[in-house]
Amino acid sequence: MNSSHTIAAIATALAPGQGSVAIVRISGPKAESIGAGLFVAPGHQVWESHRVLYGHVVDPVSGERVDEALLLLMRGPRSFTRETVVELHCHGGLVAVQRVLELVLAAGARRAQAGEFSQRAFLNGRLDLTRAEAVSELITARSRRAAQLAMAGLDGGLQRRITALRERLLDQMAELEARVDFEEDLPPLDGPAVAGELAAVGAELAQLVAEARQGELLREGLRVAIVGRPNVGKSSLLNLLSQRERAIVTDLPGTTRDLLESELVLDGVPLTLLDTAGIRETGDQVERLGIERARAALAAADAVLLLFDLAAGWSPEDQALRELVPAGTALLVVGNKADLVVAPVDREPVDREQPDGVPADVVISAVSGAGREALVAALLQRCGASDLQGVQVALNGRQRDLAAAAAASLARALEAADQQLPWDFWTIDLRAAIQRLGEITGEEVSEAVLDRVFARFCIGK
Repeated sequence: MNSSHTIAAIATALAPGQGSVAIVRISGPKAESIGAGLFVAPGHQVWESHRVLYGHVVDPVSGERVDEALLLLMRGPRSFTRETVVELHCHGGLVAVQRVLELVLAAGARRAQAGEFSQRAFLNGRLDLTRAEAVSELITARSRRAAQLAMAGLDGGLQRRITALRERLLDQMAELEARVDFEEDLPPLDGPAVAGELAAVGAELAQLVAEARQGELLREGLRVAIVGRPNVGKSSLLNLLSQRERAIVTDLPGTTRDLLESELVLDGVPLTLLDTAGIRETGDQVERLGIERARAALAAADAVLLLFDLAAGWSPEDQALRELVPAGTALLVVGNKADLVVAPVDREPVDREQPDGVPADVVISAVSGAGREALVAALLQRCGASDLQGVQVALNGRQRDLAAAAAASLARALEAADQQLPWDFWTIDLRAAIQRLGEITGEEVSEAVLDRVFARFCIGK
């Protein structure tokens, strides 16, 4: 990406009839002149940095007023990109803001690529790479806890932690390289102390990698498939958990013919609930398609809620469904319709081999709502998402892979230490670990990697 170009994009979401304000953002050497050429401010308003002006966006060719707007000028380096930035705050919708962007592009800007504003902020030293990624994670956060986690990254919590570990490794590298080059002129190196420090940093990295799964749950959530025989109450359970009428509920088997999805947040964890068609043998072509989609959803789910009818009892068909759940997928067997049988609905989760023959982890009534809290707690616990409140910072996927690679390099350096190899053998893997940590914060990263990182951002950020 060429930072000498002036770039522009619509920086707010677009939808007809949705949103009263839309922002066209311009950044680069021509930003101020483009803004001055398109914006007409009445009266004696002062044109200066970090002052909001009121006026109109005017087509310089026809003289037509395109929109009533506000203009905000931020001269570099006091801006997000550290370049001169102009923002035109227009009316929301589709037509007006698109026309404003077309005028900006005609005046000499080019359309920004995904994440290009944030990439310029990184390249100009405004953000390190962890903070830049946190911007994207804040925008895409699906829950309050995910937004808090992103803000911790934006505030530099992750960057400080990784930088501190990297500096500890750099200190040990300096000691080792000094002995490689000037061992005769320096006091003997305390090899066990160096190895101990490398092991300590490796342990902290291993902990960060382990905690990354918790962050992933908060950011990306879980896909949970609700499966069961026809008419066991899957749609009623979907409505109970989502707290709204999302699915059609009738007494007729086979009512759900398609895959229904519902987005919700339970105890800070975003969930996508998949209400599937009841899986059974059927001659109905439409219903058969729904069942095939149900099987595919089951295979792609992070967790499965297998619902069965307590009044009818556990059947061979229920057992066959249980056997369809892929190995390694979290499974919770839920007994439903407790309101139709004499059974306690507020009891603790029971063992599947309980003498009463009810192989349920949780017993509920999807109609009355009894047992909902126990079901939510059991589901999150089964998925390893029951205790996420203590997570302060968490690596994303790219960062986790680099931290794991750094930890593996340190383990190899410790093997060289155990074998009492010369100091320069220690430095090979230690240098690799330092480089991987530098890639997390962006201190050592290639242009190709940057392009991949920022390509995942939205346009205009």
